[in-house]
Amino acid sequence: MGLEEEIEELEEEIANTPYNKSTEEHIGRLKSKLAEKKEKLEQQSGSGGGGGYGVEKHGDATVALVGFPSIGKSTLLNALTNAESETGSYEFTTLDVHPGMLKHKGANIQILDVPGLIEGAAGGRGGGKEVLSVVRTADLVVFLVSVFEIEQYDRLREELYKNKIRLDTEPPRVTIRKKAKDGLSVNSSVDLDLDEETVKSVLREHGYVNADVTIGEQLGIDRLIDGVMDNREYVPSIVAVNKADLIEPDYLPTVESELEARDIDPDEAIFISAEEEKGLDSLTERIWEELGLIRIYMDKPGRGVDREEPLILREGDTVGDACEKLGGSFDERFRFARVSGPSAKHDEQQVGRDHELADEDVLRIVARK
Repeated sequence: MGLEEEIEELEEEIANTPYNKSTEEHIGRLKSKLAEKKEKLEQQSGSGGGGGYGVEKHGDATVALVGFPSIGKSTLLNALTNAESETGSYEFTTLDVHPGMLKHKGANIQILDVPGLIEGAAGGRGGGKEVLSVVRTADLVVFLVSVFEIEQYDRLREELYKNKIRLDTEPPRVTIRKKAKDGLSVNSSVDLDLDEETVKSVLREHGYVNADVTIGEQLGIDRLIDGVMDNREYVPSIVAVNKADLIEPDYLPTVESELEARDIDPDEAIFISAEEEKGLDSLTERIWEELGLIRIYMDKPGRGVDREEPLILREGDTVGDACEKLGGSFDERFRFARVSGPSAKHDEQQVGRDHELADEDVLRIVARK
């Protein structure tokens, strides 16, 4: 029996096994075997070369536009950036990944128009694996769906999940430390719903015989498997609803209901018309917010504060991160820094490398000569 048949058989058995406490350990083993066999199949199919599109990342952050063919990604890319992606009203216009650069608040945000996803993409249909390999490297996913086909979101999200892309969630708090003997021990900071034997069965299926396992959250079998396997990508996402200019007032409640059914707050979704270039300012601002970018204005000796070309960092970044991004010899020659702005207790506060910066801080680095 080939790997594909084994996978099919396992999926069928999982689907036909009712989940309860008495079957939990068995289902845990089945799902673990399934994850391992899918991994093996992917490695085999990828051994012939090809890989992904290999788009080089540029700018301060990368955003992937994800949608089905002919949904308007190319039109949106052209409207947001300086790209010239071919557009057309027929399917599969975009046959390669087209990058463009969105300039906003001094940041350069790379937008990738990836070929339209189709169902079965995670299994390789329509060059889907190559497309998904690009999405895995993005800092943010923008789902583009038609106002008349909100259900596209379900299929798109499922394809990304199958390709080990976990949206809008943090990595599981699972730590595994191998040891030489004494088998498996499970420690948890919460009262786990999962049975300890289920946890151990999952670990054994993934090759762990002697290890200390620490779990810091309430989780199910699927998320436990994600925590055991270290090849998942955790990416935030937002939803843009295209062709909003075509919505009749009496159809709007239907659209909002469709969004709510998918746990999407209609007020959180961004309604746009790529064709008419409407709603793009709101989309741009939302992209900025979700990426968590901040502007740092550098106070340059003899030249004053540069507010035209800020240093772009991420929320939570420190003075040390600023030194690293500035490059040169700042890191080695750093003495201290002076900060004015939202993160400072007072103007010109003297700080060290570990001081956390905030949006629109003014930073002056004092370095050794």
